[in-house]
Amino acid sequence: MLVRNLVRISGLHFPSFYYYLFQVALLLLLAWSNAVIIVDGYGGQCSLNPTLDPRPHSVSILEFGAVGDGKTLNTIPFQNAVFYLKSFADKGGAQLYVPPGKWLTGSFNLTSHLTLFLEKGATIIGSQDPTHWDVVKPLPSYGRGLEVPGGRYQSLINGYQLHDVVITGNNGTINGMGSVWWEWFTLHTLNHSRPHLIELVESDYVVVSNLTILNAPAYAIHPVYCSYVHIQNVSISAPAESPFTVGIVPDSSNNVCIEDCIVAMGHDAISLKSGWDEYGVAYGRPTENVHIRRVTLSAFSGSTLAFGSEMSGGLSNVFVEHSHVLDSDKGVQFRTTRGRGGYMKEIVISDIQMDNVYVAIAATGHCGSHPDDKFDPNALPHLDFITLKGVIGRNITVAGSFAGIEESPFTNICLSNITLSINSISSAWECSNVLGSSDFVNPEPCPELRNPTNSSSSCFYLLSTSGRKASAL
Repeated sequence: MLVRNLVRISGLHFPSFYYYLFQVALLLLLAWSNAVIIVDGYGGQCSLNPTLDPRPHSVSILEFGAVGDGKTLNTIPFQNAVFYLKSFADKGGAQLYVPPGKWLTGSFNLTSHLTLFLEKGATIIGSQDPTHWDVVKPLPSYGRGLEVPGGRYQSLINGYQLHDVVITGNNGTINGMGSVWWEWFTLHTLNHSRPHLIELVESDYVVVSNLTILNAPAYAIHPVYCSYVHIQNVSISAPAESPFTVGIVPDSSNNVCIEDCIVAMGHDAISLKSGWDEYGVAYGRPTENVHIRRVTLSAFSGSTLAFGSEMSGGLSNVFVEHSHVLDSDKGVQFRTTRGRGGYMKEIVISDIQMDNVYVAIAATGHCGSHPDDKFDPNALPHLDFITLKGVIGRNITVAGSFAGIEESPFTNICLSNITLSINSISSAWECSNVLGSSDFVNPEPCPELRNPTNSSSSCFYLLSTSGRKASAL
C-alpha cells in the first residue's frame, strides 16, 4: 500500500492503530485537495504475473490421429485428446502439444489443468463449414445472440467452468479463416451469431500467451464470467474491412491483465463489456479490476480502447497505461445508451501515445441497439469518475467528443497533461451533457470540461499497488 510504503520510507514503525489513523488522514487530505493523483508504480492485476510451470504429462495431437495437411478435419482428434487428458487433472494436469503443421478443425472444448501448446510453425485453422461449429445457447447476460436472435455458433476453442487453463506456444498461430463469416454477416445470411476464436466461460486462472491470432469471425479472445485472466504477448489481427471484428473482450470478468499485446482489428481492438440491457442488469456481474499496459492498438472503424456499449452489469476499476494507439477512427471511447442501466466509473487511462486517430477521446450516450422491446427506457446508465492523464496525440482530427444523456449527464471527467496536435480547422472539442475538469490540456477543451481540478469537480485516482482506490468527495 502507498501508506505502508510512506511509513516504511520515513523509517517509522507505527502500531496498527496509528497506522490506520494515518491512512484515514491521508485519504481525507487527498479528498479535500480534489487533486488528480495517479500513483507511479501502480502494480495492478498485471503485477500478479503467473508462472507457467511445466505439466508433468504431455501428449502430441499426432497420437490421436491428427493430420496437419490443412485439409483433413481434426475435430475428433482434438476432442479425443482433451477427453484423455481429463484423467490427469488430479495428477498435476497435462499438456496437449501441437507440432508444426496446419491443423484444420471445428469447435472443441478444453478441460481444467490443461495447457494447449502450439509450437512454432503450428497453425490451428478454423473450418469454414458452419456444420463443424456447434450451436449453443445465448449467454444469459445477453438474452440472445448479438447478431441473430436465438443461439450462437460455439467458439473454436472453448472452456466452461474450468480452472487453471493455459493456451500458449512458441508463437504458434490460430487462424479463424473469418472471410466466409464476414461475407455471411454482410449479406445478412447468418443462421446464428458468428463464433469467436477463444472463449472461456465461468472459468478462473486462465492464461493466453505467446500466440498469433488471425482472422477471427467475430471476437478473437472472449473471457466471459471469468476471474484471474492473463493475456500476454499475443498478436491479434484481422483486415481493416472485416466487419465488427474485435480483438480482446473482457466480459463480466474480474482481475484481468492484458499486457505486451499488438492488436489491429476491423472494429475495436480491446472492448470491455458486461451484458446487454435488462439481461445484463439481471445477471449483475460487472467487469472490474482490469489492468492494461504496454499494448499497441489499431481499430479501423471502431475504437482502439472501447468501453461498452453493452455494459449493463457495470464497468469499474480499470487502469490503462503506457500504450500506443494508431491509425484508428477513435482512440478511447465510452459507449452507452438509454435502457442500458449499469455504470462506467473509476477508470484511469495514463501515458498514451496516439498517432493518426480521427477522434482522440469520445463518450456517447446514444450508441447501440437493444436485444428486444423488453428493455426499460428509464434504466439510465451512469458514467462517473473517468481520468485521462498524460496523453500525447499527433495527426488528430477531433480532440474530444462528449455527448452525454440529458437525464444522466457524464460527470467527473478529469483531463490532465494532454497535448493533441490537430490536423483540421474544425472545432477541436464537441460537448453536451458532460461535466468535468482539466489542467494543462491543449487544445483547450470545451467550457463544460474547463473547471480546474481544485474546484468543486472531483477526480478519481488510484491509491496503491494493491489496487485499492479512492476518489475526491
